[in-house]
Amino acid sequence: MASFGKWIGGGLGFVMGGPIGGLFGFVVGSLIDSATGPASTVETNNTTPGAFGISLLVLIAAVMKADGKVVKSELDYVKQFFIRQFGKDNAKEALKMLRDLLKQDIPLRDVCEQIGYNMDYASRLQLMHLLFGVAGADGNYHPSELTVIETISKYLKISSSDFLSIRNMFIPDTDAAYKILEVEPSVSNEELKKAYRKMAMKYHPDKVSHLGEDFQKTADEKFKKVNEAYEKIKKERNLT
Repeated sequence: MASFGKWIGGGLGFVMGGPIGGLFGFVVGSLIDSATGPASTVETNNTTPGAFGISLLVLIAAVMKADGKVVKSELDYVKQFFIRQFGKDNAKEALKMLRDLLKQDIPLRDVCEQIGYNMDYASRLQLMHLLFGVAGADGNYHPSELTVIETISKYLKISSSDFLSIRNMFIPDTDAAYKILEVEPSVSNEELKKAYRKMAMKYHPDKVSHLGEDFQKTADEKFKKVNEAYEKIKKERNLT
């Protein structure tokens, strides 16, 4: 078993078939000792860590290629992310796969449709959060990268309000705290509290517990942003 066994152990699931499997080809095949049969295309509400990780790599490659160049800071961000989550050996394997993907043309719509059909919504939201992190790794959000991320969001059937919420966690607009909570500045205090509870539940790390402890840890960032937004508004309104 290759050193990427932490993902493989979680199951590659739907990504072994369709356009994603085609992108990886022998690369994915080299990571497993023996084939267990064709990948299932049956819709599932329980995304495996392996399927999430492979999907993430494909979409990261699409975002990194968007501005026509791949900068060292972006690769370093991805490297550090995988080192934190899986250790140096696994990060090395992930980067090898990513570099291979960066050389290929990625059929974005087909890939996203495959992910969207098979992956639960909470996991798709987590994908969007991580993609914004990669896009801003070089300290600059290139318009073409943001366009690709928004396109991915639409293909994955992420609601516009959820997309705007996550975007404002990274690129604050006017009234960003309200947008993170998906409410208007005119909202009443009682409605604000309800909105906070709703968003706290939506972005709670337990929503992606099925991805395993490693990926669940990254969900803490979204949850913290929701709490920070709520605390900011409470302070502005002198709420207790």
